[in-house]
Amino acid sequence: MSLTESAPPKPAPIQSLIARDSSPKTHDPALHSLALQIQHNLQYQHNWTTLHIHTHSPLTGALLPRPLLSGLPPHRLYVHPDEQIELLKEADRVRKVNKEGETGTLDVKAAPEPEWILPARLSEKWTLRRLAEVFDGVSKVPPKEDGKVGEMSKWRETKRVVLATVDTDSTVVYYIVQDGVVKPRQN
Repeated sequence: MSLTESAPPKPAPIQSLIARDSSPKTHDPALHSLALQIQHNLQYQHNWTTLHIHTHSPLTGALLPRPLLSGLPPHRLYVHPDEQIELLKEADRVRKVNKEGETGTLDVKAAPEPEWILPARLSEKWTLRRLAEVFDGVSKVPPKEDGKVGEMSKWRETKRVVLATVDTDSTVVYYIVQDGVVKPRQN
């Protein structure tokens, strides 16, 4: 190879993900690409695992309003207030048994739960009706790879999605959106 010739540039990781994607193209290609962009961000920037694109409802088999993702975050995203109290009591009990008389910190850990992810652009207008259409097509927790219902903690009372909002500069902001009224957290 001469100095004037150069090797072709390697594709960016997101381009590689798009090239090897074998999901059925049942939605607008722009929505599918958006889902792939969010999948890439969650996997490589936030260490999520078992990420999958869903085009059809696990409840009815009908086409979803748009592609959704499911995945497992590296840590729990939301802890129900009542579960939080139970976890603190258990951690305090364990601390007292292990330290007997010593003061120590409470080690509170809640196992991560699978989550639904709703890819969206910042410029989109979301209404309660549009969100309800999304919630109508999903279960409380995403199905496992074998299609069976995923495990759910006893505290998960409502459906929820992680709204992944992408701006024009590719910045992604995540919000938890829950279906219905949720008991507020205690301070």
